Amino acid sequence: MYSRIIGTGSYLPAKLLTNRDLESVVDTTDEWIYSRSGIRERHIAADDENASDLAVAAARKAMQAADVGPEDIGLIVVATTTPDMIFPSTACLVQHKLGIKNCPAFDMQAVCSGFVYALATADKFLRSGACRHALVIGAEIYSRILDWKDRSTCVLFGDGAGAVVLGLSDTPGVLSTHLHADGSYHEVLSVPGCVSRGEIKGHPFVVMEGSAVFKFAVKVLEEVALEALAANGLSPREVDWLIPHQANIRIIQATAKKLGLGMDKVVATVERHANTSAASIPLALDEAVRDGRIRPGNLVLLEGVGGGFTWGAALLRW
Repeated sequence: MYSRIIGTGSYLPAKLLTNRDLESVVDTTDEWIYSRSGIRERHIAADDENASDLAVAAARKAMQAADVGPEDIGLIVVATTTPDMIFPSTACLVQHKLGIKNCPAFDMQAVCSGFVYALATADKFLRSGACRHALVIGAEIYSRILDWKDRSTCVLFGDGAGAVVLGLSDTPGVLSTHLHADGSYHEVLSVPGCVSRGEIKGHPFVVMEGSAVFKFAVKVLEEVALEALAANGLSPREVDWLIPHQANIRIIQATAKKLGLGMDKVVATVERHANTSAASIPLALDEAVRDGRIRPGNLVLLEGVGGGFTWGAALLRW
């Protein structure tokens, strides 16, 4: 038995925050942001929106595209770094809001690699026969864990959600998944704070060593892409579409170059979405599916790297 993506969906909050808008918030300019990241704008969740709300909106679109109802879903995995609350899981809240009954539901925390981790987990559930359909979601509200006085981080992130429905298939859809982590890099990209006895302990906002993240990301994204292709006896030139985590256009360009791929084979949404962490890959995937770029038979490579560090790839036959 194999699993295959049979529906995609996404959601972006209505509020749009451009680089020009940020010029009045923090000491920065549109040119400074764009030249270093490729970002022009990002979406920001409303005060009354939570990660589960974004996730539900994306999930409904994915389920509609897959032509499945709540009664068909046998597993929910939500990749998020910004859950609604400490517990219950955002996945359980999504399950309730969608009217889905009696199936496993849990969150996956692998930061920007979260969607690949969640997809890999759901793929194993389907291949084992545990369920016939799985809902896999990446949903983030990073605007609430940013220090809006720190121009090195606040300009890079946005909010959003993307979702897919995995279904059983007689032919391979998810060809293979490859996951890695190295906790020795935990201080390079983190939110080193927590709530203890009703008080915030430590620093509750994103901190990042930008140059270290860049070097590591380019290295491991090339390695894990080649690992996924080698596992299936394929070469980079056979890839129809590369959909990397949308963190920084320079990381995306450097990774594509190392794989010998032109940017015409890369789905890039970072200019309009910024870095939406676990939501970035499914957001880009949904856009490319809906605008017709991704077609049946295409070889699609998903890959991401995030704080931890975690990194991974999933190779798909559409």
